[in-house]
Amino acid sequence: MNQTKTIAALFDCDGVIIDTEPQYTIFWDGVGRKYLPEYENFGKIIKGQTLVQIYDRYFSGMEKEQAEITDALNRYENEMSYDYIPGVADFMKELRSQGVKIAIVTSSNQQKMQNVYAAHPELKGLVDRILTSEDFARSKPAPDCFLLGAKVFDTVIGNCVVFEDSFHGLEAGNAAGMTVVGLSTTNPAAAIQDKCRLVIPDFTEFSYARMMELLAGN
Repeated sequence: MNQTKTIAALFDCDGVIIDTEPQYTIFWDGVGRKYLPEYENFGKIIKGQTLVQIYDRYFSGMEKEQAEITDALNRYENEMSYDYIPGVADFMKELRSQGVKIAIVTSSNQQKMQNVYAAHPELKGLVDRILTSEDFARSKPAPDCFLLGAKVFDTVIGNCVVFEDSFHGLEAGNAAGMTVVGLSTTNPAAAIQDKCRLVIPDFTEFSYARMMELLAGN
């Protein structure tokens, strides 16, 4: 940890700030059954990927199907619930009080995030930056989004903590060389414990002091 540089906390959104991952799993599992029955548990396969990535990788040249999925997804997201992961808002407030810079770093696009802001208009005031899929060319598991998070705060990777839940997101945080905390909201703790420094179920028992202990261990 560099004592002269800003400390940055970089949060994924779905499954880390907002408890939406079970809902997305239902949606994308349905997409898989309808369009790609050869894939089992399609909802888990695409975790952490942008919509563009999903289309490029699994629906290339299938413009009709892409349009159908986009329309269905937009309608689905308009009706989803956007509850906070327990403790996250209070944890963010604690970080702000300690001078930590906070960014949401998500594979979601700006259109989807409008639904989050509608449910939680206070969220923008809890963070310093919101980086969406429009802000980086390569999404998770590439480290680009988290490296951008360090860049916008003019800090070093050793002063950044990533909070992630998906395999792709955890990979991205590790590839960026940052301290990674895993949320067992999407995958069991046992499945992600070797991909992060610490696994937590939510933020109710996590604190600024504990985060700084993890950073000091780098």
